[in-house]
Amino acid sequence: MREINDLYDYEPFKIIQDSDVFKFSLDSILLAEFVEIPNKDALVLDLCTGNAVVPLILSYFLGNKIFAFEIQDYIAKLAQESVAINKKNDQISIINDDLKNIKNYFPGNSFDVIVANPPYFKYKNTSLINENINKAIARHEIKLNLKELFEIVKFALKDNGVFYMVHLPERLEEILFVCEEYKIVVKKIQFIYSSYGKNASMVLIKCVKNANNGLLVNPPLFINEYTSYKNIFRR
Repeated sequence: MREINDLYDYEPFKIIQDSDVFKFSLDSILLAEFVEIPNKDALVLDLCTGNAVVPLILSYFLGNKIFAFEIQDYIAKLAQESVAINKKNDQISIINDDLKNIKNYFPGNSFDVIVANPPYFKYKNTSLINENINKAIARHEIKLNLKELFEIVKFALKDNGVFYMVHLPERLEEILFVCEEYKIVVKKIQFIYSSYGKNASMVLIKCVKNANNGLLVNPPLFINEYTSYKNIFRR
């Protein structure tokens, strides 16, 4: 069912969602909060934007120009409507296309910051996936796998540009291997826990293209300790 919701405590922002097709989750909020934009002129690219939660939250704090890709037609339409009702059309541009076609829109080395909340789960013909194709594409690597994502990041990101992503901790070893392959150097890792005594539920990663080695692992974050996620990494 299509609905208009408050965008948590990012007042007065609204978000348009459809519970039968796609609803954003906490990982998108934490990813947006994890991002640091170096200056007001930095050009930002959001990959796998869904209904544009990440660019909207970034635009809540910043005035940078943001381009956002979403492959699914209906979800991209929801994103465009959410951008419009929040009066952010001049700042956020939704591109309804496959990320693999990025060269049709931008030359290489165009972006200072790239952000991604990609599909988490590997896909095989034998995989158990959601019967709803919209949800399946959002969650499984049907249209985009990890190596394809990094190929796009390497193409689009400037030297010393920053790439932020959120993913599953159980795929961190693979992510680190792919980062090494594409010279996208991991600089900061943030593990997220639902509560004490639980395994990490997600990992936030900051990378820099063609940077020197040097990794910082932040203290663990237990989200059950917070009633608001706004400025959660700036406290």
